[in-house]
Amino acid sequence: MAKEAVQRGDDDDMIWILFIGFFALMALGMPIALALGIPCLIYIMIDGTVPTFAAIQTMVGGANTYPLLAVPFFILAGNVFNSGGVTERLFHFSNTLVGHIKGGLAHVNVVGSMIFAGMSGAAIADAGGLGNIEIQAMRKAGYHETLTIGITAASATIGPIIPPSMIGVIYAAVAQASVGRLFAAGFIPGVLMGLFMMVQVYLLADKLKTPREKRATFREILRSFYSAFGALFAIVIILGGIFSGIFTATEAAGVAAVYAMILGFLLYRDLSLKGFFEAFRSSVMTTIQIMFIVVSATLFAWILAKEQFPQMVAAFMLEKVKNYYLILFSINALLLIVGCFMETVAVVNILVPVFIPIMHHLNIDPVHFGVMMILNLMIGVLTPPFGSVLFVLSSVAKVPVERVARHTAIFLIPILFILFLVMIFPPLTLFLPNLIYGK
Repeated sequence: MAKEAVQRGDDDDMIWILFIGFFALMALGMPIALALGIPCLIYIMIDGTVPTFAAIQTMVGGANTYPLLAVPFFILAGNVFNSGGVTERLFHFSNTLVGHIKGGLAHVNVVGSMIFAGMSGAAIADAGGLGNIEIQAMRKAGYHETLTIGITAASATIGPIIPPSMIGVIYAAVAQASVGRLFAAGFIPGVLMGLFMMVQVYLLADKLKTPREKRATFREILRSFYSAFGALFAIVIILGGIFSGIFTATEAAGVAAVYAMILGFLLYRDLSLKGFFEAFRSSVMTTIQIMFIVVSATLFAWILAKEQFPQMVAAFMLEKVKNYYLILFSINALLLIVGCFMETVAVVNILVPVFIPIMHHLNIDPVHFGVMMILNLMIGVLTPPFGSVLFVLSSVAKVPVERVARHTAIFLIPILFILFLVMIFPPLTLFLPNLIYGK
């Protein structure tokens, strides 16, 4: 018994060394993949019980999953859409629809992001592509900087909630959940996010003295719809194909990438070879970064599983906290904090295996939990010190990151409200998946 206690104490020390090493390297500015991988390497060297080949197989296995094939294609589709004239047409179409409402271009900003979300599913693609057009237009029209930058950042987070979702694919692969059900689950919360953001814009419009836009005529709406029809049809192809069962979410990503090239090269003819190769190069670099994080985080999570860390966390929480909603609140609070300091892909790969046993014990659908987790992580990309969307918009708007964070803070309210609704009302996420795929 004493020997087992000593062994358990040594295992606990190893876990703490793993976490302390990770956060220390993060604080020193080490790339997230290395900050995860180096402590794992040290653990393997000190522990001595993990064969090298087992660690390598674990890392390879983390990346060698069929759903993850969707990631590079969704990234490529988003970049090609941005380079091929799609974002400009979506912005103009959104402007004819809602530009006349009090708050004008801020509503256009939200609607444009909701439409683009059905084509890309990545917050950074929205912020870097559509966000650039939106900020230029709002500044030219004389909009307040808080509204210009804040709503552009906040609306970009709708992308990973409304299907398709790149981070949703990664979550589904780690949690062994259905990608199709997860995509369907995000649709209603994503639409509600956009609507609540528009309500907030409407309420702030007078205080921020937003310019009034002219209402588009019916002919102008038809003309902009015709111009954007090819882009809008991408949503029908991607989501219609997934939910009808014509192709899987992984295959839909490839279809989206091919369709983006057809639009850019043949239909709109706004995509040059130079623009395509730049989009391709950017997609390759982003994919490499993501997959490097995936393999490092997979090894990190595997070591935690070896040390039975998920079981320890589950036992502790279920013993100390008895109330169902208090457990959910505690998990969401932890995710909010962690999301501020870690990259979303790493959080999913490390924490999903930790929390899934608790979800099973509480009889919470992994798809429902997945939407909650993604909402938490989207708040993380809008908060310092490591909010990725903040850095993208800092580059796009050419203002310091601190100012972007300050302008964005007020627009966290709708996202937090939707997170609360999703947490206490599961049918908000599960209604569509159950309707489409059955319970």
